[in-house]
Amino acid sequence: MDEYLRIIGRKHPLFVADIISLMERLDRVVSNSAFLVIGGAGSIGSAVVKEIFKRNPLRLHVIDISENNLTELVRDIRSEFGYIDGDFRTFAIDVGSKEYDSYFEINNSFDYVLNLSALKHVRSEKDVFTLMRMIDVNIFNTIKTIKQCKEKNIKNYFCVSTDKAANPVNLMGASKRIMEMFAFNESLNSQIKISMARFANVAFSDGSLLHSFKERIAKKQPIAAPKDVKRYFLTPQESGELCLLSCIFGENGDIFFPKLDKDIHLLDFLSILRNFLAQKGIKVYECLSEDEARSKVKSLNLDNYWPCYLSISDTTGEKDYEEFFTDNEDLVMNIFESIGVIKTKINFDQKKLNIFYKNIINLKQSKNPSKKKIIDEFFKLLPKLDYEDKEKYLDAKM
Repeated sequence: MDEYLRIIGRKHPLFVADIISLMERLDRVVSNSAFLVIGGAGSIGSAVVKEIFKRNPLRLHVIDISENNLTELVRDIRSEFGYIDGDFRTFAIDVGSKEYDSYFEINNSFDYVLNLSALKHVRSEKDVFTLMRMIDVNIFNTIKTIKQCKEKNIKNYFCVSTDKAANPVNLMGASKRIMEMFAFNESLNSQIKISMARFANVAFSDGSLLHSFKERIAKKQPIAAPKDVKRYFLTPQESGELCLLSCIFGENGDIFFPKLDKDIHLLDFLSILRNFLAQKGIKVYECLSEDEARSKVKSLNLDNYWPCYLSISDTTGEKDYEEFFTDNEDLVMNIFESIGVIKTKINFDQKKLNIFYKNIINLKQSKNPSKKKIIDEFFKLLPKLDYEDKEKYLDAKM
């Protein structure tokens, strides 16, 4: 964690005071509870699983579509923590599948269900087919698993949201905002408690820009990053801690978010890149184009300088800053030391939600699905959605 903190410009982990003050209660609850973690082998999911595992739960089952990631998760846990007395198992199945339905019918005696599955990349909304899968994973699978929990009288459900759900400018963020609406609407007038967390980039999570820095170094390739974009960062462990704290201590309708100062913690990628390379004793060599960056790999002494192309962000769905909440959301800032809480008013328009669900299903069943029509449905449910399709996506850049 110390290495990650130095790169993202912080000296201390964020949630230490809260973890210490809640440690006795947190350990007691986890050690006496059974957990199901969906999407538990991704970067955030695996961090959550480790936070649960090290507190010796009675039962911990992990679902993920990635067989390889589950294998590495088990190796990681065994190597770092060893074994627990409780029932720890992993299942390489798709939460949207019939196999998952059969699994859950047999294994449903959980105290907590945590859904960490998500399509998290803005680039995933570029075509209608990936967009439909994003809706499946981010919205429909959440609805499905909440209803299954309600049918089996499971009392506590957590799902991860994103900072991009606050005033969304892309369809990924919009899908997570719609997920919030459906999820909290399901908890209305029922016995299930649903809580969430919104947070920003997880440093070096799979597929992230910071992760790509490591990949480019390993493959001796140039690094590319936007120079006009600022982001907040959490370490992987901090992401796991925030999710678990929200799951255990959040009330129905609560969305936890980290208390980060925009004047201190909102960092541009050039600063991150310099910190990252500095740990390797390397300096940034700024290039004026992708072609120059590729050519400099062959001519520069890579032990001293690394070719980096820093471009203006001009692709669809990119926000030049991040925010965790909107002006019309109710905040409580005095419960935790380093965590703010959004108190959601669960009063969404059931009719509009039903129409969105029905219309999206009909569009998904079409032989020639229309991306425009899907986007139109997003706007009907989120009329203030600040989305503009520039018809240019990150796949068109290095």
